[in-house]
Amino acid sequence: MTLSSAPGKVYLFGEHAVVYGEPAVPCAIERRARVGVQRRDDGKLRVRADDLSLDGFTVEYDGTTEDGPDINVSESLVSAAMGYVDGAIEQVRDVTGEDEAGFDVTIESDIPLGAGLGSSAAVVVAAIDAATRELGVTLEAEELAERAYQTESHVQDGQASRADTFCSTTGGAVRVEGEDCRTLEAPDLPIVIGFDGGAGDTGQLVAGVRELRSEYDFAADTVEAIGDIVRNGEDALADGDIEEIGRLMDFNHGLLSALGVSSRSLETMVWAARDAGAYGAKLTGAGGGGCIVALDPTPETETALSFTPGCEDAFRAELADEGVKRLE
Repeated sequence: MTLSSAPGKVYLFGEHAVVYGEPAVPCAIERRARVGVQRRDDGKLRVRADDLSLDGFTVEYDGTTEDGPDINVSESLVSAAMGYVDGAIEQVRDVTGEDEAGFDVTIESDIPLGAGLGSSAAVVVAAIDAATRELGVTLEAEELAERAYQTESHVQDGQASRADTFCSTTGGAVRVEGEDCRTLEAPDLPIVIGFDGGAGDTGQLVAGVRELRSEYDFAADTVEAIGDIVRNGEDALADGDIEEIGRLMDFNHGLLSALGVSSRSLETMVWAARDAGAYGAKLTGAGGGGCIVALDPTPETETALSFTPGCEDAFRAELADEGVKRLE
């Protein structure tokens, strides 16, 4: 069996706007998806998934997942999870030329599914890396990130950006603007995450922003303003100015809220973090539920979030300097 892991991420700045060519700055965190892959000779794909905000499931099949496995968990979550695995394996078959290769795939993750922490990107990156190596091919980081992006883009009907998959592949803080992806220097960020236990519908949220942007000029201006925040945030990162990074995160959250992608639980957690003295706090990812990210070197924000109604979990997250890890 070949085993790879890849980290999740939080967005410091730029989610949603990145879809329209504005820059975004996510950074990888030490919450990982681990994917083990073993080749099988019958051409079938057998997937066992644990800890993906599900109860765990195993499914074996020959083709695609159009009919879905018959299990007692959310159909949308299972469809998404299996769609990403299917897409990753198709990329593996394409790059290796082994069209009939079958696999046993085991996925373990401590990244909540659909919560804005890049769970799908981490699974896809780790799956492609492990499966290609199982067939004797090792991809360079640039191609691995590109093939993972193509997988996400297909599943998300072309609405994905390269940010999540590039960040998960390389680790650290990254800047993504269109097809331009590069790593950034970043200080040791005191990241605190609050999770409401839910998950937003990424496709629906992205479509909602698209509709607003096409209907109202001020919504299009809001998307551009997020891009301006990102550019200022890059300077703050280069200067190691954590207070300014936090201030800009607050601005970014306000604009995302104006675009309608926040929620009552996210707002409650953001304000709990700010009231506890965090330098800044914002939703991370598509929104609609899931996670917020705050910056606070003291224990106050984590403590406040742990007592905040609607916050299911609060934890610190170290910056993941290393992206994909080849474990076996």
